[in-house]
Amino acid sequence: MPKASKPGIYGGQAVIEGVMFGGKHVNVTAVRRKSGEITFLEVPREDKAWVKTLRKIPFVRGIVSIIDSSAKGSKHLNYSAEAMADDQMNPEERAKQKEKEESSFSLTMIVGVAVAGILSFIVGKLIFTLVPAVLEDLLFKSIINHRVLDTIIEGVIKIVLLLAYLWIISQTPVIKRLFQYHGAEHKVITAYEAGEELTPANVQKYSRLHYRCGSSFIILTVIVGIIVYSLFPWDNIWERVFIRILLLPVVIGLSFELLKFTNSVRDIPVLRFLGYPGLWLQLLTTKEPSDDQVEVSIASFNRMRELDVQLQSETAKSSLPESPTLDPVKG
Repeated sequence: MPKASKPGIYGGQAVIEGVMFGGKHVNVTAVRRKSGEITFLEVPREDKAWVKTLRKIPFVRGIVSIIDSSAKGSKHLNYSAEAMADDQMNPEERAKQKEKEESSFSLTMIVGVAVAGILSFIVGKLIFTLVPAVLEDLLFKSIINHRVLDTIIEGVIKIVLLLAYLWIISQTPVIKRLFQYHGAEHKVITAYEAGEELTPANVQKYSRLHYRCGSSFIILTVIVGIIVYSLFPWDNIWERVFIRILLLPVVIGLSFELLKFTNSVRDIPVLRFLGYPGLWLQLLTTKEPSDDQVEVSIASFNRMRELDVQLQSETAKSSLPESPTLDPVKG
């Protein structure tokens, strides 16, 4: 890509032994199999008109984007998990498993995976929102009776719990490799945005940290939550919990807009620091990838862009394929 051209804005996520990238028209996951082969899951984006409309509305678009990415991302994560399990079977077990999957495959299963992704996000967010509030009330109720101070301590507890959780899971081999692929995803996007040719050697020169990242969004929800929650009084723990639940969409919407803003000003020296908390958290959620892992990330990104061009051309001709997926597994 010539350096003079303006790069598109892409996002992605790490999966088990691979990376997913989302384009304008298609989401692609590339996974490294046990044999060394790279296989792909290619799923065209079929956003409803009302979803596209909501994505354009400030503060609302954040909630829509998070829920939508949780639903779609769960399908790609599920694909990578199945690929890993498939690699651990012998040929006979693999054949029986594939036959069973083909006989039971249905739209209900697809919807089930999407719902599971949304529910896991909602439950996780509720836990990390409510537990710190309850802990702060139990530990400091008799010591501190000031709404702002209580909310700040609640935020500190939330950050401590988050950091402890991330550090603990990062010690497991599977999550450590997942975080390496997360770093590979960031490196590829940064190299592309810099106009570099995407080769492992070129991509490895770039940082594994990126302003536009879900990890940055997580820490921003904590910071924004401290400000928003401190504006509303409560008389007891039940009111406090109710307010947190009620204001959760507001916090998510504001955090998403702040994330977009910090990314837009990252090249302005005096404002660059606004994105630092998110970058610091990424020191935990990303690890330096190997060349092999970067190769998988590049393969996913290139395939996504290739299909995006094809589908863009087909869209212009009003002849999009009717099938909901393209080459579900392609080596």
